[in-house]
Amino acid sequence: MSVRPCRLAVLLSGAGSTMVNLQEHIIRGEVPAEIAIVVSSRADAPGVERARALGLEAHVLGRKPFRRGGAFDEGAYSTALAELLGRFSPDLVVLAGFMTRLGAPVLDRWPVMNVHPALLPAFGGGGFYGHRVHEAVLASGAPTSGATVHFVDAEYDHGPVVAQEEIPVRPGESPDALAARVQEVERRIYPRAVAAFARGELASRCPMRDRTRGGR
Repeated sequence: MSVRPCRLAVLLSGAGSTMVNLQEHIIRGEVPAEIAIVVSSRADAPGVERARALGLEAHVLGRKPFRRGGAFDEGAYSTALAELLGRFSPDLVVLAGFMTRLGAPVLDRWPVMNVHPALLPAFGGGGFYGHRVHEAVLASGAPTSGATVHFVDAEYDHGPVVAQEEIPVRPGESPDALAARVQEVERRIYPRAVAAFARGELASRCPMRDRTRGGR
């Protein structure tokens, strides 16, 4: 029986460095998967062109058309996103700096994985993203930080933890310096977590199918 690689949908909103790192691990044979589609919530995100330069199919699903009376319609956006993703039959949705919370149309259909720049459950939840996380870690006097890979549910930075790696916080360290070291951790543990999913080692497994039967 011929099986196809685990199919990934990568969602981003910015530079796409997480997506590039994952693709490099795939090319080296360290992650038994393929990126079937990249979706950005912003047309001007550099990650869109970086994905296309890597030969990946990239789409933009902007937030502006989903504003209703000045408010963002999360449900309508997630429905449209699910319709787009469904055309590419992903097995796993990978968040790579995606700045829009996902709703039931996506979460109920696919497992979704995310990486957070702290040791969850500490420094997680609404408002904790990007440099805000590192600033909060340093302000708290916490002796350690790190990164967490987890499955996504309807709450911010919640859901089963897949992997964590801890690093010490250095005396007098700046948010930028801490961010750079945490990003190094993310680049190590995120591809490993995706690979574990693709190999069927996690509770949510990648269904390896006979290529002659097609996908979903």
